[in-house]
Amino acid sequence: MPTGYRKATDLPQVIPVFPLDGALLLPGGQLPLNIFEPRYLNMIDDAMASDRVIGMVQTREGGDRLRPHLAPVGCLGKITAFAETGDGRYMITLTGVCRFTVGDELPVQTPYRQVRANYAPYDGDLRPQDGETLADRQPFLTALKHYLDHRGLEIDWESAQAAPPDALINSLAMALPFEAAEKQVLLEAASLTERRDVLITLLEFDAAGGDDDDRPRLQ
Repeated sequence: MPTGYRKATDLPQVIPVFPLDGALLLPGGQLPLNIFEPRYLNMIDDAMASDRVIGMVQTREGGDRLRPHLAPVGCLGKITAFAETGDGRYMITLTGVCRFTVGDELPVQTPYRQVRANYAPYDGDLRPQDGETLADRQPFLTALKHYLDHRGLEIDWESAQAAPPDALINSLAMALPFEAAEKQVLLEAASLTERRDVLITLLEFDAAGGDDDDRPRLQ
């Protein structure tokens, strides 16, 4: 991994978290963020002064506006690019390291939240995928083409067909505008094949012009 971590025990067990619905970070993926809220500027300052990692996590129902309940699974990211704008914002890029289950939230004095992270269920994220391939990528590419045609979008098909399966599937999972709950299912997918299958379902639904009441129920 480019982030330098080799095993789960190398990772910090207590991490700051950035709750942000609709933002999906996957291991190996890169997520650009525009940081402007004071408590999260503080969080980035502290992260840059230590190990440069934060946990990206979505929220779920419950809690209050300032402290909503956190989704059960997030992804640890390492700050691999940092710039400060003239008006005091931070432009950062997070590179995904490893998913984690959200443990106890700590009573802290910092303005941002901190939790205990359990990486054990996802320690495979730290190992090379040793060329994981999909036996037949054509159903996925067909669903993607129908989606892009429906949206009036284009991509470089030669590059898409030649891209490693994990890079193609994970980059699309992160970039496409799915609902927050759908992003969470993509995050928690146990394998690349499972994530591919979820993506096919979402792409086919969108291409068919379904409305919100008919959205597929993903488990």
